[in-house]
Amino acid sequence: MTALNPPAVAGWLDGALGRGVDVFDLGRPLYRGMPQSPNHPPYWHTLPRRHGDAVRADGGSAAADHISLGTHVGTHVDAFSHVSHDGRLFGGVDAAEAQRGGTMSAHGAETIAPMFRRGVLLDVPAALGLPACEPGYEITPDDLDLTARRQGVEVREGDVVLLRSGWGARFGRGGPAEYVGHDSGVPGIGEAGARWLAERRVHAAGADTIAFECLPPGKGHSLLPAHRVLLVEHGTYIIETLDLEGIAAAAVHEFLFVLSPLKLVGATGSPVRPLAVTPKAAP
Repeated sequence: MTALNPPAVAGWLDGALGRGVDVFDLGRPLYRGMPQSPNHPPYWHTLPRRHGDAVRADGGSAAADHISLGTHVGTHVDAFSHVSHDGRLFGGVDAAEAQRGGTMSAHGAETIAPMFRRGVLLDVPAALGLPACEPGYEITPDDLDLTARRQGVEVREGDVVLLRSGWGARFGRGGPAEYVGHDSGVPGIGEAGARWLAERRVHAAGADTIAFECLPPGKGHSLLPAHRVLLVEHGTYIIETLDLEGIAAAAVHEFLFVLSPLKLVGATGSPVRPLAVTPKAAP
């Protein structure tokens, strides 16, 4: 696994060990009724065992949970088995053959290595002088170039690039439909923006929206060209439903990105709780 280069890691650790770190939690809370794509089974949580159902001789009792959800609900990473094009997965793998038996025999979530890499936040609306991108707005390569230039950051091979559209502020307000944005449309990159990322050979890309890429008003998930470009053509992971408001408010644009998927054998994705880590600023 490639990551930050050794001198950069050593320098980062020296600073972190001496001063401590700031950690930005980029994952969304999971709860019943949360916003999610209608294409996936919803999150559900219940207590099949409750306090008092069984009480030990010393008075002790325990509660235990049952949860169920689709692997593309909440903050999650897409495995390469998630999307096919003309019947093929990344690397030319036959999709029909790979899914035979009801589980993915190639590119399952268990094959996604933990990520410990340089992370870059591209805060697009901030660069455009806006609080958030408009519904259904397609973030262009020119927008990405402008954002990187105004932030003074360079996107490098192997990076994890997180795209803030400002849509994440809608996650907990107005009901799930506002964040899902089927009628309004949702901002994000299109095919051209995906190729901009692919040309820079990033390891993964993520966004603060339900489907990562631009959803035109009323179109929903009918076409997802950025998924094809990144997952199928270039082997670039996609991370969706990120919480980028806190890190954007702190104007942190470069950081150590940490993500560890669950080893869900044969799954097409995994829930995750990504972290952005920076050394504490000197007092």
